[in-house]
Amino acid sequence: MHRRRRTALVLTAAIAAAAPLLTACGNDTHPGAAAVVGGQRITVAQLQSRVDEVRRAQRAAVPDETQYQQVLASTSSLTRDTLHNMVLDRVLDRAAQDADITVTRKEVQQMRAGLEQQAGGAKGLQAAWLQKYGIAPAHLDDNLRLQLEAQKLAQKLGTDTSRPAFWKALSTASRELRISLNPRYGGWDVQKSSRVDARTPWVREVTAVSGGQPLTA
Repeated sequence: MHRRRRTALVLTAAIAAAAPLLTACGNDTHPGAAAVVGGQRITVAQLQSRVDEVRRAQRAAVPDETQYQQVLASTSSLTRDTLHNMVLDRVLDRAAQDADITVTRKEVQQMRAGLEQQAGGAKGLQAAWLQKYGIAPAHLDDNLRLQLEAQKLAQKLGTDTSRPAFWKALSTASRELRISLNPRYGGWDVQKSSRVDARTPWVREVTAVSGGQPLTA
């Protein structure tokens, strides 16, 4: 059971705790976009909406104002982490597609049931994903589907999600998708996407509270 849990958490942990090395390679040709992946825009509005979902969930989970301020301080990089997740999600989808990998709804439900049992129920799992990985409850199933894609891809490659061979496949998918980021958020280094231990800030963020809502820049 412990091995299954480690496998289930490995991709999200890697995403949340370590990102591929970044360079300032974004461009200004897509106004209103936080990133462009495979010709499809991730708009600044979409990014902010996803961040707001997490903040609302955090606020609901931590009603005490002092504790909530501590949560804000500990997740001050939420905007750039969320954008990284949104881009990497699409990269993983492309890598899985290239490898003819599919994930069924039943598989997602089975994985969720197992994790809920370990976490002491549905609310426990939602709280764990929110606290550890910045995943709002509404996107939990999507995240589990991506983790299953990652597991299947690693298995097909004869490796695991912490090994260079796995991240090399993501690097290939990144190259195919021709990813560009708004310079405000940094850039995406395709060649070093396997370097999950590299930590480079994407964007300077300032978090404040106005009318109870966090402001990011």
